[in-house]
Amino acid sequence: MNRDPNSAALVVKGLFKSYAGTLQPAVKDLNITIGEGEILGLLGPNGAGKTTAISIMSTLMKPTKGTVMIKGIDAVRFPKEVKKLIGYVPQEVALYADMSVRENLRFLGRVLGLRGIELENRISECIEFVGLESSADKRVFTYSGGMKRRANLAAGILNKPKILFLDEPTVGIDPQSRNLILDKLSAMKTNTTMIYTTHYMGEVEQICSRVAIMDMGRIIVEGALEQIYTCVPGSADLEDVFIGLTGRQLRE
Repeated sequence: MNRDPNSAALVVKGLFKSYAGTLQPAVKDLNITIGEGEILGLLGPNGAGKTTAISIMSTLMKPTKGTVMIKGIDAVRFPKEVKKLIGYVPQEVALYADMSVRENLRFLGRVLGLRGIELENRISECIEFVGLESSADKRVFTYSGGMKRRANLAAGILNKPKILFLDEPTVGIDPQSRNLILDKLSAMKTNTTMIYTTHYMGEVEQICSRVAIMDMGRIIVEGALEQIYTCVPGSADLEDVFIGLTGRQLRE
């Protein structure tokens, strides 16, 4: 499907990233266009380049070459402006373990430029959104894995991002916490564009409107779910398509 870059929330063109001392680029010739309110599932085996691509798109890393436009702003040239528009939920829990979730969000909010009653109201909204009201003042190290993941999501949405990057946000958690996170993300898609990486194919089928599968730093197939299912004849589900395109060989 051709998409109008002028109406897109995010446009990536010719993205390339290589690291010193490595022969294989982590990302090469990556092109993505994501419309307003879409949730793109970015899939790939270990080492495919997903986390590098997410890191570049979310301004945490500079590309070797290529462009990233977020809401019409060049993210490579003007990362400070773009940071005001985006949220990021990383693979690792990015919270201070000896602080409560409320304290973590208050600290993060001040870094983001929020103050006073506006900040306190937004903290309360985010805590309620992820179902941590009764535990908001307990230190993070006392939390279960699922609670930490929900708190991580609260931190990622604190600034009401227009685009939210999620890098395996449900890895290693209980089904109840996973279902809550997926339900909340689905509820956000009216106002928030998302790029979602995961190894759980069922999550993608549940919340994503489009899918891009990466391997060896490139996108090898991209489209709406119903289009992706036709890429490998005889596939019963997205996992069959994924294995059919990327192979059964183990990746490190």
